[in-house]
Amino acid sequence: MSGGIGTIIPLILMFVLFYFLLIRPQQKRQKAVQKMQTDLKKGDKIVTIGGLHGFIDSIDENKAVIKCGDGSRLTFDRNAIREVTADASEGSVNLTK
Repeated sequence: MSGGIGTIIPLILMFVLFYFLLIRPQQKRQKAVQKMQTDLKKGDKIVTIGGLHGFIDSIDENKAVIKCGDGSRLTFDRNAIREVTADASEGSVNLTK
């Protein structure tokens, strides 16, 4: 009987270690990305998952219109935004060119 318990304990320890090293940090990253995408607003300087840099010109529930350096406006899914590099409240952002 104690031989069965002795083989189960290492498996349980491996699962606990796996949870704290892989699963939990991934869940934290997903929550942080989801919060960032929820908090997006007009004027934020962003980078998309494809590497496009620009400013948010307008945003709705599912899509964001990104203004690029040459003045062109591109529509992306909100989920395609990887990071905010500068908040709209950080300094003046010139969206009229």
